[in-house]
Amino acid sequence: MAYTEKRGENSYRLVVELGFDANGKRIKRQKTIRVEEKLSPKKLKEFLETELVKFKLQVESGEYLKPEKTKFEDFALKEWKPKFAERKYSPRTRSIYLVQLNTHILPVFGHRYLDQIKTIHIVDFINQLEDKGLKDSSILYIYKVLKSIISKAAEWEFIAKNPLNGVKQPKIQRKKMKFLDEEQAQQVIAALNNEPDVWRLYFLGCMLGGFRRGELLALEWKHVDFDNATFTIEQSIPEFDGDKPIITTPKTEGSERVVVMPAWYMQELEVYQKEWRKRKMKLRDKWQDSSFVFCNETGGPYYYTTPTATWRKFLRKNEFEHIRLHDLRHTAATLLIEAGVDLKTVQERLGHTKYQTTADFYAHVTKRVSREAVAKLDKFDPRKRTL
Repeated sequence: MAYTEKRGENSYRLVVELGFDANGKRIKRQKTIRVEEKLSPKKLKEFLETELVKFKLQVESGEYLKPEKTKFEDFALKEWKPKFAERKYSPRTRSIYLVQLNTHILPVFGHRYLDQIKTIHIVDFINQLEDKGLKDSSILYIYKVLKSIISKAAEWEFIAKNPLNGVKQPKIQRKKMKFLDEEQAQQVIAALNNEPDVWRLYFLGCMLGGFRRGELLALEWKHVDFDNATFTIEQSIPEFDGDKPIITTPKTEGSERVVVMPAWYMQELEVYQKEWRKRKMKLRDKWQDSSFVFCNETGGPYYYTTPTATWRKFLRKNEFEHIRLHDLRHTAATLLIEAGVDLKTVQERLGHTKYQTTADFYAHVTKRVSREAVAKLDKFDPRKRTL
């Protein structure tokens, strides 16, 4: 027997009866659902009937987990993973989250019933992670996975109260930003002349345009305007799903932009394009159906970690001090600020949605430039004037 009971203004209880237990007590499985949107009586009836049928099938098949008797591991793997994580997270994020779940979270919370997990248990768990010496970034990832699971448990009414409400998100120390000064940049540019054109122009693009790794990986010829010497940044390849690139919009909403590039760089890119076309014609059917500017031997985009690995090899080969590939983006901003370019222009070039983000990132550079500018006024010190 299955039926629906009205509980509140927008909530309904689905009930499935499974007969009687050994003591003659009726066995029931219940689930409360909310109907937020306004439906006509007919539509509401149809919706509730559909949900009741689905719930009845879950109960009879054994898939339904009774909230007050659900262990953390069962909820995480049977509810959260298929119904949320696999639908909402990218393959890379999902893979990282599941590693953290299996390695750190399930050994501690897996055996506990959801309603038995208290705030103090989570506080102790985070403290233990810190005591083990895990990196700030790892602890933050673990916290985010735990938060995602427990928040869904509360949202889906498996627990009455979210025990994470009293736990602050772990802080992560921002990595110290590095960048090349003008002399170092010149040395790197000279060394890049010995690299294949595809990588020479890719790394120069990062340094001159302040682009993120994935933005240049996703750059297509349709985004290159030789007449106006610009790149239009409207997509990115942050990761792959197996051997297929995941093409998204740039990292933050609103960071699509048009970036003006140096004329000499565009001239070199035009020469590279001619060679690119020759290679495409030579391969014919073997060429992938794409037009990525910085591509592999068959025209497809490089795997998202390839630029970083290639950059590291380049630094080692030329005995340069190690800086991250992403630091070429910081180099672009720093060189512009030191050349007197205002922060608003730098913000637009980098694709920061907020001016304050740019100001915070490069505050140390602007302060140094300001001090150097003020120092030039020392010549007006009357005490230093010679008669």
